[in-house]
Amino acid sequence: MPRHTAAAIGLAALLCFSFGARAEFQTVAREAILIDLSTDTVLFEKDADLPMPPASMSKIMTAFMVFEKLREGSLSLDDTFAVSEKAWRKGGSKMFVEVGKQVRIEDLLRGVIVQSGNDASIVLAEGLAGSEEAFAEAMNEKALEIGLTNSSFANATGWPDERQRMSARDLATVARLIIERFPEYYGYYSEKEFTWNGIRQGNRNPLLYRNTGADGLKTGHTEEAGYGLTASAVRNGRRLVMVATGLSSMRERGRESERIINWGFREFQNYTLFKAGESVETADVWLGDALNVPLTSPQDIVVTLPRRARRDMAVTVIYQQPVPAPIQEGDRIGTLRVTAPDVALREYPLYAGHSVEQLGPFGRIISALMYFVTGAP
Repeated sequence: MPRHTAAAIGLAALLCFSFGARAEFQTVAREAILIDLSTDTVLFEKDADLPMPPASMSKIMTAFMVFEKLREGSLSLDDTFAVSEKAWRKGGSKMFVEVGKQVRIEDLLRGVIVQSGNDASIVLAEGLAGSEEAFAEAMNEKALEIGLTNSSFANATGWPDERQRMSARDLATVARLIIERFPEYYGYYSEKEFTWNGIRQGNRNPLLYRNTGADGLKTGHTEEAGYGLTASAVRNGRRLVMVATGLSSMRERGRESERIINWGFREFQNYTLFKAGESVETADVWLGDALNVPLTSPQDIVVTLPRRARRDMAVTVIYQQPVPAPIQEGDRIGTLRVTAPDVALREYPLYAGHSVEQLGPFGRIISALMYFVTGAP
């Protein structure tokens, strides 16, 4: 009869890399998270689910809302929105738009992303939703839709409000979605300066001016929030997303963010265990016109491992043995499980590499008799 099997995979060439215990790492950031985007692996976190005042980092969500409208075609970069007196009068960081003027969406986006303009954020919010309050409600609805679990919005700017909260993990989630869904607009985040109304302002992201591979995203600062940064960097095709909050100064924000990013690239590496379509395991088939079926993954199976680690990674395939026919190509057959001490369990679905038809009545009888005599399907 079919039985469940946990088959250890022989990976002699790969077992020199292991998860092992993570090096102890500390940060002075109040909340922080560091994620390897390609494998969705959290390399480090500190109070990452705590709702906190995000300050201008919440403008990442404001931009996300605009990017969605651009993607769906209900808005274009050349459309214009009028500047209200409310937007013009708003304090804090400014793009310096003029009341009553029409401003292109692309310029407003640069005003938000590069200059952190509160005025530009309000112009976008009012243009899309009629009022900043209605826009905040739309942000809250979108937050639920995209899986933000510790966020709430009261405005488009990040202006201090007890209802304006985001967790470090939620900020990282929005950053990831922007990078993955809107590559055509993500380039705005790497622009180092933008000039509007004759006033040139530099991007406040300190990592853009350092040799870190950074290409985004957004700083934030209020008295309550401290200095924060949501950032992403790429080296050798590998992308990390980092959030650090509650820092004491601009200088500490730059220094600590760079230290966290460098640590992630230095201490961890990505390793491909199996290529897409490669046979991970060959499973015996019960009452089929083929004796076995390969178990494969439609995507590369890649894990993020500490560079310095003991050889203690365990890679196991779990599936029903033997697999009963009929089997259709693409049927989920099993699971590849990767475990190691102090590392979160990772599981990857495995699918049938080809179809196997069921034997006819006579063939099933003969095969069943052979199984009871020899123990082989």
